[in-house]
Amino acid sequence: METIQLEKLTPEQKKQLMADLMAEEEAKQKTIKAERDIYKETVGKTVAETIKEMEIVSSLLSKAKANVFNNFSALLDMKKELYGYKEGQQSHTFTNALGQSIEVGYRQIDGWDDTVEAGIAKVNSYIDSLATNAETAKLVKVIQSLLKKDQKGNLKSNRVLELQNLADELDSPLFTDGVNIIREAYKPVRSAYFIEASYKDETGKKVTVPLSITTVEFPEGANVKIDAL
Repeated sequence: METIQLEKLTPEQKKQLMADLMAEEEAKQKTIKAERDIYKETVGKTVAETIKEMEIVSSLLSKAKANVFNNFSALLDMKKELYGYKEGQQSHTFTNALGQSIEVGYRQIDGWDDTVEAGIAKVNSYIDSLATNAETAKLVKVIQSLLKKDQKGNLKSNRVLELQNLADELDSPLFTDGVNIIREAYKPVRSAYFIEASYKDETGKKVTVPLSITTVEFPEGANVKIDAL
């Protein structure tokens, strides 16, 4: 390639060279912009298509979830009639002779109404009334640990039962009333209804069927490109 010697160019040639360089750069920028526009359009189209596909998957999961709960609710009605089953369980597991298993149920989080603070105040009043000695100091520490709230500011429901047992032992009207108020303020909330499916493989090991798009594996033998991630 012949080297251009600028000092040998005439003013007109230099002007033309500058114009050519600017035109070349402008064409390059136009090409880059066009390619970026195509990329953005492709992203928009791919996102829209994927959203549509995920909505279909979500709808299928939703319908399957309803079908599963309806089917096993019917079985629970039969169970109640045949075995004298009583309400109270948060989950139920059904298994067949092949080792396949379906568990249905709900998650529950602790909840309390506004009267819980009145109960806590009464329990604290009882604590304040205790004489300060080694024995009562230990009792105070136990009660305070049972009244300790979690990070969300709620009491732990399992500790209320321990408070109730303690109230039965102490036989204090003030303490018992406080604990009763706390117990009656308990309003648990069902946070989610779940389904878990599993089976036993040839070795007898339990294998959980993934029902989340996050936990499900890619199809066996599928050529999925993930190197760009």
